[in-house]
Amino acid sequence: MAYQLDTYLKDFTEYIENWGIVPFYAEMLSVFINGFIFILLLALLDKLLKRVIVEVFKVFSNKTKTSFDDFLILTNFPRYIAHIIPLAIFKWFFIQLLVDYQVTLYWLLKAFNIYVILLILKILRSLLRTSRDYFQTKKEFHDKPLQSYLQVTMLFLWGIGIFFFTLEIFDKNAMNFVLQLGAASAVILLIFKDTILGFVASIQVSINDIVRIGDWITFSKYGADGYVTEINLATVRVQNWDMTFTTIPTYSLISDSFQNWRGMQESGGRRIKRSIMIKQNSVKFLTSNELSELKKIQLVAPYIEHMEKEVIRSNRKHDVDDSLAINGLNQTNLGVFRKYIDAYLYEHPGINKDMFMMVRHLPPTSQGIPIEIFCFSSDKRWENYELIQADLFDHIIAAVPYFNLEIFEEPSSKDITSFLTQQQDYKS
Repeated sequence: MAYQLDTYLKDFTEYIENWGIVPFYAEMLSVFINGFIFILLLALLDKLLKRVIVEVFKVFSNKTKTSFDDFLILTNFPRYIAHIIPLAIFKWFFIQLLVDYQVTLYWLLKAFNIYVILLILKILRSLLRTSRDYFQTKKEFHDKPLQSYLQVTMLFLWGIGIFFFTLEIFDKNAMNFVLQLGAASAVILLIFKDTILGFVASIQVSINDIVRIGDWITFSKYGADGYVTEINLATVRVQNWDMTFTTIPTYSLISDSFQNWRGMQESGGRRIKRSIMIKQNSVKFLTSNELSELKKIQLVAPYIEHMEKEVIRSNRKHDVDDSLAINGLNQTNLGVFRKYIDAYLYEHPGINKDMFMMVRHLPPTSQGIPIEIFCFSSDKRWENYELIQADLFDHIIAAVPYFNLEIFEEPSSKDITSFLTQQQDYKS
């Protein structure tokens, strides 16, 4: 076939010479005309092949159950594949056409090789994007940073591509080029510092499973409080609760401290940890009449009856003088109230009984005695969690007066005005 092409080119050149053109110019004109016509035909062939291959892929994908081939079409994989045959013909033809023009052929083959490297990178990128889109449809990969994996891999492939581009353009030996590149590595590290940091951070975030797509994170340094929507090589994108978006540098996830709420979301409940402040001068020992009155509260009645027996037994054993409540063992309104809260938590339908639960005293402060409630709601959804917490403390605050206790509160202007009015009325 090469012989036939060579014969055709000679005949075509002789035909031009018959027009009265000098042989040298006739040969150049022959090369130009044949090259131009061939490029046009090759462009038509390339366009035809793209249409045929794409249609074949569509027919094939419609008959298969997997969606992988559908994503191949969307990422232009068939179009890139269609270039291979025209490129092979292009190289074969121009090697024959420019056999006597070695300098032109040399630069043309360089451009051809660079384009082939670029095409290979595009094909690989198409396969990677297809894999990303396909795996994102799978439930087990839904929360994985696939975009970050893609960018890391493409960065590596582009690095290899640039390496071969350089070798091709400057006719460098691979080993010598690597040695020269090593000498310039300090400059390269300085220029691509952020990219390298992002690259390393993306690997650590992925391997250590620090953050997943869909995680709720709080990052006060960047004002982020919401769900992670995207993780890539350079940034992590967070959609905040006010529907705004915050972009966080990926390397900040390993260099700074932030809060990931995934553990709470995967656990059996969401923590409730809140205190109410009880006035210290409202705490007292309970009399028999007050205990009888508190027994009407069903949740705490068994505890009071049990403690009454324990008080009598202990005081008799130690021959306690019960004329004063401070002597021996006696119940206090704050202690009974604390046991009431404990019993109420066990009865509340919104509290997870299988998780840690505690009602405790914290050290007294100038504002009173903090009674802290520590438990977990059974519903982790934010709006329901807030409703459970509000319902719980609505009841506890309303229950305080039943135990002859008072909640500390800073005096308001109305309280001060009322006090001054009372003082004036008293004096008058």
